[in-house]
Amino acid sequence: MPRIRHSMSFGAEPNADGSVRFRLWAPAAERVALELSDKAAPDHLLDMAAVGDGWFERVTDLAGPGSRYRFHITADHLEAVQAVPDPASRFQPEGVHAASEVIDPGAYAWSETEHQWQGRPWETAVLYELHLGTFTPEGTLAAAARRLPFLKDLGVTAVELMPLAAFPGARGWGYDGVYPFAPFAGYGRPEDLKAFVEQAHGLGLMVFLDVVYNHFGPEGNYLHLYAPQFFTERHHTPWGAGLNFDGEHSRPVRDFFIHNALYWIEEYRFDGLRLDAVHAIADDSEPDILCELAEAVAAGPGHRRRVHLVLENDANTARYLERAPDGGPRWYVAQWSDDLHHAAHVLLTGQTDGYYEDYAGRHGAPPTYWLARCLAEGFGYQGERSAFRDNAPRGEPSGHLPPTAFVGFLQNHDQVGNRAFGERLYQLAPVQALRAATAILLLAPSPPLLFMGQPRGADTPFLFFCDFGDDLADAVTQGRRREFARFAQFADEAARAAIPDPNDPDTFNRCRLDWDRLDEPGHRDWLDLHRSLLRLRQAEIVPRLAGIAGQAGGFDLLGDTGLVARWRLGDASLLTLVANLGETEIAAPGLRHGPPGRVLHIEPREAGQALADGRLPAWSAAWYLASGEDTDAADIPVT
Repeated sequence: MPRIRHSMSFGAEPNADGSVRFRLWAPAAERVALELSDKAAPDHLLDMAAVGDGWFERVTDLAGPGSRYRFHITADHLEAVQAVPDPASRFQPEGVHAASEVIDPGAYAWSETEHQWQGRPWETAVLYELHLGTFTPEGTLAAAARRLPFLKDLGVTAVELMPLAAFPGARGWGYDGVYPFAPFAGYGRPEDLKAFVEQAHGLGLMVFLDVVYNHFGPEGNYLHLYAPQFFTERHHTPWGAGLNFDGEHSRPVRDFFIHNALYWIEEYRFDGLRLDAVHAIADDSEPDILCELAEAVAAGPGHRRRVHLVLENDANTARYLERAPDGGPRWYVAQWSDDLHHAAHVLLTGQTDGYYEDYAGRHGAPPTYWLARCLAEGFGYQGERSAFRDNAPRGEPSGHLPPTAFVGFLQNHDQVGNRAFGERLYQLAPVQALRAATAILLLAPSPPLLFMGQPRGADTPFLFFCDFGDDLADAVTQGRRREFARFAQFADEAARAAIPDPNDPDTFNRCRLDWDRLDEPGHRDWLDLHRSLLRLRQAEIVPRLAGIAGQAGGFDLLGDTGLVARWRLGDASLLTLVANLGETEIAAPGLRHGPPGRVLHIEPREAGQALADGRLPAWSAAWYLASGEDTDAADIPVT
C-alpha cells in the first residue's frame, strides 16, 4: 500500500530530497528563526524568510525525521525573543511547552489489508466511547489495541476515542488540547496510533476521533504571541475570545482546522470525526466553517471511502443534518442526542436539577413525552423555550430527518464526568429500570453509543481530571467546585469541598477500568444483556435501516410513564416499542388483541404474560417487528 501523508501548507513537511520545509503563519512577528535543538552552532538558529501575508518559511537539509525544533519570535510587543513550538506540530514528545518533532508521515507502512478497508455503512454503527488514559491500566494505545477483540465480541462496530490532541500535563480529558495535529505523547507515538487504527480495521471496527474546533486550552497555546488574528473579540465562547472564522485574516484559521479534519482522516485513516460543542463556534460567513469543512471531507477522503462526520450541538440545529437527494448526508451524518439522555435520566433517577429541569413536566409534558419524541423525531426541543437557558427558544423541527441522524446514549464522558462524583447510572437507578432503558437504547433505529465500562456495569467513577501548572491548577479546582453551587446538595461550602480535586493524581487513578472483575456475576449479567441485544440488533434491525427516511417515526403516550413508538424502516417493515418507565404497572389494553408484530425482545422476560393480558409491568420494554406485508399486525392498536 502506498505510504500515506496529508500535505499541508504549514508546519514541518519532509521533502523527497531529504530536506524539510518549515512554515509558520506569524502575522504579528517581525522576524522568525528556526531553532534545531539537536544541532550545534553555527547551524543552531536559522532565519526564516518572510514570504508574504504573514507567512515565514525555511527549507533546510540540516533537519530530518526525528529532529526537534522550535520557532523564535521577534516582535515589538514582546519584551524578549520567544521560543515556541509549532502550532501544527505532528508530535510533542516532551509536552506542550517543549520542542516539536519532525515526523515523516510516509514512514509508516500500512498493510495491503488496510488498503482494502473502505469503512462501514453508518447504519451499522454501534459506538463505544473510551478515554485512552483510563480504559486500561497502562493507559496507552498499545494496551487499548489489545482490548479491541473484546469490543468486537461484545457487538461494538465503532470505537470513538476522546480527544488525542496534545494537552498540558500527564493526564486530562483532552478537551483542553493546544496542538491539534499532535497525538498526546502519554498515549504513544504517531505510529502507535496508526497501528491502533489498523488493528481495529482488521477486526471490522470503525474508529472515530473526537476533535475540538471551538477553542484552544488555557495552557500551552502560544498563538496569541505571534498570530493574535487567530482569535476575535467579535465572538466569545465559554473559554474566552472566539476563533476567527469570519473576520479579516480568517482564511488561514479556517484552513488550519479544515486541514486538521483531513489530516486525521487521511494520514491516520480514521473513519469519522465527532466535532465537540459546535454550538460554541461562531461564524457569520457563508458557507460557515462547519459546512466548508464537511464539503472538503466529502470531496477528499469521503469521495474514496466511507467517512462519517458527527456533531455535538446543544443548539439542536437541524440544517447541518439535512439529507441530499440520494438520501446521504449533505454535511453531517448525525448528532449526539443529548435530549434523549436527559429525558431518560429524569425517568430513571428522578433527578431534576440543572438542565434536567427541562424534561421534568416542562410545557405540561411528562418526561416520557420528551423521550418518546426523541426516539421518534430526533430532537426533544424543536423550538420550545428552555427554562435552563433563561426561557430562550431552543432547537429546530427534526421529524423530517431519518432516525439514523441521531446518536442515542444513556451515558457518555460528559454525563458521567460532569457529575460532582462521577457516578454512573448503575449507582443512581434501579437495576430493572436500567435494563429496560438499555433494551430501548440498543434496539431503537438510531445508532447507539456506549461509554467505556457501561456494557459490563462498571462501578468505577469517571471524574473530571487534569494536570495544569501551578498558576492554573488551583483556579480550576475552585472553579469546578463553584460550578456546583447552584445544585441544592452543594449549596454548603463544606459539601463543595468534598468534590474531588481534578488535579489530584488519585482522581485520575480512580477512573481506571478494572479488567480483572469481568467474570464477577453482576458484571457478567450486564455483559450478557448487551451481547444478546447487540446480536439481535445486527440480525433484525440493522439490515432494515438502509434507506430509512424522514417522518419514519411516531409515538403515543400511555399515562405519565408509558409510551408507544413506531418506525417504518427502510424495507417497509414496522418496528414497535411498548414501554413503561415507571415504578407501577399500567394498562395497555390494545395488546389484548395480540402483539403488533413478531416479538423481538421483552424486558424483563417474565413480563410476556402480563403484556398478553394488556398490562405493562413496572420498568418494562417490549419490541415487535411486522413485515411490510403484515398489515394486520401493524394496525393492531396499542393505546
